[in-house]
Amino acid sequence: MTALPASLPAVLPAVLPGTLVAEIPSPAEHTWYLGIFPLRAYALAILAGIVVAVWMTTRRWRERGGNPDDVLEIVFWAVPFGIVGGRIYHVLSSPDRYFGENFSGGGDPIQALYVWEGGLGIWGAVALGAVGAWIGCRRLGVRLSSFADAVAPGLLVAQAIGRLGNWFNQELYGRPTELPWGLHIDAGYLVTNPATGVAYPEGTLFHPTFLYELVWNLAMAGVLLFLDRRFKLGHARVFWAYVLLYTLGRVWIEMLRIDDAEVVLGLRLNVWTSILLGLAALVVSVVLARRFPTREESVRLRPQDDDPSAGPEAEPEREPEPDPGSEMTGTAAAGPEEEKPAAVEESDADASART
Repeated sequence: MTALPASLPAVLPAVLPGTLVAEIPSPAEHTWYLGIFPLRAYALAILAGIVVAVWMTTRRWRERGGNPDDVLEIVFWAVPFGIVGGRIYHVLSSPDRYFGENFSGGGDPIQALYVWEGGLGIWGAVALGAVGAWIGCRRLGVRLSSFADAVAPGLLVAQAIGRLGNWFNQELYGRPTELPWGLHIDAGYLVTNPATGVAYPEGTLFHPTFLYELVWNLAMAGVLLFLDRRFKLGHARVFWAYVLLYTLGRVWIEMLRIDDAEVVLGLRLNVWTSILLGLAALVVSVVLARRFPTREESVRLRPQDDDPSAGPEAEPEREPEPDPGSEMTGTAAAGPEEEKPAAVEESDADASART
């Protein structure tokens, strides 16, 4: 067997990097035009996520005894509220672009309306989306907690698909990395290095935080489905498990990101939000597990018979009331036909006595 040359270890670093170094490329375009109408990858990713979430929620809602048509009615209210809430949270958590540093007025407030350019904060979307869902649930007479449990895994899948929009927009990536799966960013989308005050040099690879969150969300959606089937969770326990599992991933992923964000006590605002919401979700999950160890019997707020939309029903026939005389004597009251022979016998007896 031929021995390897002693000089080979010194040669390997010069040869292998060119063959082993890999990277994740960024899409060259994020907008296509159908005539004069723009098709933006970010919007398409959001819509695709909504469609998949609705499909998953419909199946889970049916399994819980709900009417599948209810889902579209509730989504009709929840989605617009969620989009508005997500945009408001994003603008307030990253205000410099829209209002200038320290709200100096040096920004461009009108850009707050440019949703297609990206920027939907998940917690604002969940908060106001829940308000819209509550309106839809009240109109249909179903439990918001039951719907929240049905929709929770679909929310994670929708968020995973939506992260593809960040990839197309070349935004919200992490700090530089030398890992083989580093993300390539085009020169026009490179952010400023806070250490030097200038943009990162072209060719720098970054942590693909969009991919990290995509994989995390899909994995946690699988965990939720398993827990729900194994333990028959109800009373919003699946939803709060979703909050807890998502925040666990969001904390470390958020700490990798280098885009502009509000910093509070040395941590990004979204990190603090995830920590606080994760702790709250843990406490609520423990309380709900003790109060409601089993799933609710019905997704409806009231029994089906009490639902006004069910329409009038025929009144059941009433059983004949018992005769008071029969209750007292144990026999049926005598009718007129039974009294007549007795009267005839009495008159015959009187007649015989007179004779």
